[in-house]
Amino acid sequence: MRMSKLLVPTLREVPSDAEIMSHKLMMRAGYIRKLSSGIYSYLNLGLRCERKVEKIIREEMDRAGAQEILMPALLPAEAYQASGRWDVFGPSMFKLKDRYERDFCLGPTHEELFTQTVINEVRSYKEYPMTLYQIQTKYRDEARPRFGVMRSREFVMKDAYSFDRDAAGLDESYKKMYDAYCRIFTRLGLDFTIVDADSGAMGGSGSQEFMVKSPVGEDSIAYCDACNYAANYEKAQCIPEKKEFSEGDLALEKVETPDVHTIEELVGFFGTEPYVFAKTIIYKADDKYIAAMVRGDREINEVKLKNLVGCVDDLELAEPFMVRQLTNAEVGFAGPIGLEIEVIADLEVAEMKNFIIGANDTGYHYKNVNINRDFTPSKIADIRVISDGDKCPVCGQPIKTAQGIEVGHIFKLGTKYSEALGLNYTDESGEAKTVIMGCYGIGVTRCIAAAIEQGYDDNGIVLPVAIAPYQAIVVPVNNKEEEQMKIAEEIYEDLKAQGIEVLLDDRAERAGVKFKDADLIGIPLRIVVGKKCGEGIVEYKLRTAESAVEKTIDEAKAEAVEYIKNKL
Repeated sequence: MRMSKLLVPTLREVPSDAEIMSHKLMMRAGYIRKLSSGIYSYLNLGLRCERKVEKIIREEMDRAGAQEILMPALLPAEAYQASGRWDVFGPSMFKLKDRYERDFCLGPTHEELFTQTVINEVRSYKEYPMTLYQIQTKYRDEARPRFGVMRSREFVMKDAYSFDRDAAGLDESYKKMYDAYCRIFTRLGLDFTIVDADSGAMGGSGSQEFMVKSPVGEDSIAYCDACNYAANYEKAQCIPEKKEFSEGDLALEKVETPDVHTIEELVGFFGTEPYVFAKTIIYKADDKYIAAMVRGDREINEVKLKNLVGCVDDLELAEPFMVRQLTNAEVGFAGPIGLEIEVIADLEVAEMKNFIIGANDTGYHYKNVNINRDFTPSKIADIRVISDGDKCPVCGQPIKTAQGIEVGHIFKLGTKYSEALGLNYTDESGEAKTVIMGCYGIGVTRCIAAAIEQGYDDNGIVLPVAIAPYQAIVVPVNNKEEEQMKIAEEIYEDLKAQGIEVLLDDRAERAGVKFKDADLIGIPLRIVVGKKCGEGIVEYKLRTAESAVEKTIDEAKAEAVEYIKNKL
């Protein structure tokens, strides 16, 4: 392709609403353009990247024995109502009515529809196991779209669903997808980590996320270098930390603490350490209120808490007026003693002695509190957020934490959807059984952003050859010089003939402008045709190299072809 004919509206200035580097560079390089909040058009370069990611995914999914189909994006409500997710998705689902007042949505995910397809089309148990997939646009009305295509309201996703006769079959299908995902993300050039994860609205018995470590990632992960344990914060198991407390059962004492609300203020007031306090937080869980307790130096893991209490809707903090009604005190003075709602204590709270809590009386706290003597929790469970330096739940070595970008997620769904929708089969003995399902997703457009977050420099995008919009560029220094243009054209045509996706920068621009654009848009390899071309010498430069090297024309072409084909 000739640059003079290519739509590459590069920008020199960073768009004001771009927050992270991938968003900035995709806008500056002319990959995408914003239409509305969380909605983007893909221009030529961005679309070429996206199609290459799709190609790699298709090849590995097909290699794993999955079959591609395509579902509509406009979906009737009935299947989601049958599974219960019409309400679970809440405002994040785009809902609409047709002219006959029938309910529809723009598909956020397709478990129900794939299940319905198998119900309608599979006739015999002999057709299992079966894995179906699609690559299609999904829609979610994000409350806060941000970071460009990282969290948008319209995005391309690969979703696959496996159907098996039993749990052993699901384990095998899950392993095939696990292995396929490892191959996919390796081919995409992503440095990824696999972590145990919460299943969320998808349901099921277990799941794992494929995470790209990045400081701009919206997910937090905990990992152990000693044993390779890794888990999302929402799932990471916390081992109680032993702390020293006052010995014996000291007498419960109510202490006036005027205008002292926060843990920091309490530490100063009592002259002790944060771990001596237990904070009590009041939550609304569906139609009831609960109290959750963690040590003063810890934070509540709301996903763990939500799963523990089994609430359907999002867990949310109780409004201040309800806190006053339930505790007879202002926010900041809640405690478990005398509460008439369910009290859930973290495992570490159960290990505490003679600790300090709110007294359910504005301006007062209790000290020397002990569980079972002064109050008894309804449940004791792991409900806290893991912290850097905590013990690994597998080997006991210190945990490390990092931010990550979720690019893939695999779930063992079990019978959640097959039972709700009636996906059954009759086995060889005539017995009716329920099909076991798995679900496997990849954020196609998010993979591009993740690759850029891992690969950029001061000059622009640095993408792997496998997903770069073009693999090479030939740059004549002066397009008015007949000899330079002739040799550049010959190199360009020779590379094309050998299957290389190559650009020819034939624009009437200064060489520096051409170099800057090539680096900005992320072309992995550059051949520059300059004053020495008459001697058969050109400059050869990899995007990742600090400087160019001189080579003969034939050497440059041969090495370009070899380098690119070895990277695919």
